[in-house]
Amino acid sequence: MMLRVENLDVFHGDAQALDGVSLDVEEGAIVAIVGANGAGKSSLIRCIAGMEPARSGKISFQEADITGRESHHICNLGIGQVAEGRQVFPTLTVLENLQMGAMLPRARAGAQQTLRDVFAMFPKLEHRQDQLAGTMSGGEQQMLAIGRCLMGAPELIMFDEPSLGLAPLIVQEVLHSIRLLNERGLTILLVEQNVAVSLRISNRAYVLENGRIVMSGAGSELLHNERVRQAYLGL
Repeated sequence: MMLRVENLDVFHGDAQALDGVSLDVEEGAIVAIVGANGAGKSSLIRCIAGMEPARSGKISFQEADITGRESHHICNLGIGQVAEGRQVFPTLTVLENLQMGAMLPRARAGAQQTLRDVFAMFPKLEHRQDQLAGTMSGGEQQMLAIGRCLMGAPELIMFDEPSLGLAPLIVQEVLHSIRLLNERGLTILLVEQNVAVSLRISNRAYVLENGRIVMSGAGSELLHNERVRQAYLGL
């Protein structure tokens, strides 16, 4: 199992954000986490990434216990993150943003080849490598955020609401990129507001409600589940 979360509890002050959350992410899979705003999806991603502490529970990556490790250490093990809201460095150029992603020790040796691969996947970034990231459109910034993550040579990428605030056509491009990365061998943990799309492209999915996993199964199975359809798809 590439990533395993066991009985994870996370608190924000006195408020419990995650309550006994357990999930598995198999190598090579796309695993979706779906749920309403405030369900705890971002808290889960941030805790795995080492950005929020767990009160109790265990997180394992490739059989190693990473619970409580610092975020830079977790990144260097091979867990990348494309954060909600893209969070590019607006006053740096496209190229400088990408170079920031390659500062991890695991990524330095292959940085030039990785950069060529990123430019091949997102030709627009190559054409605009001298442009300030803050002057790009939302869709272009999302491409840059994905590219910067890839520069860190991850084995698993966590996407936190990658389509948030993007036009429908751009959303399709972003989701196509996620599928393409998966086809190239990357494991994906996807938190996405578009429940129908995320279930359609995922191998497995978990439904998170009020900090608890209330349902799990194959993405296609949950897509046709009556409770999921009523709660999240308006059907």
